Amino acid sequence: MNDSTISLPWLVIRQDDNGNRYRVGRYATRAEAQKIADSLDSRGHKQLYWVERIGQGQTHAQGQAQAQNGDGTRN
Repeated sequence: MNDSTISLPWLVIRQDDNGNRYRVGRYATRAEAQKIADSLDSRGHKQLYWVERIGQGQTHAQGQAQAQNGDGTRN
């Protein structure tokens, strides 16, 4: 683990309508990352945003994708 992983362990991830995933940013706290994800999510686009901690991998992402309706909106 390097210093940046320790100091910025929270990621905001975006998934577009085609299932492509991108890292939006890295943050020091979960609250900071969640604030960014909520702000981006509130814009009303079909992209899905979520927060995960480095090392947690796909578990949360898969749960979020399952919560998405077939038309790209969230439940």
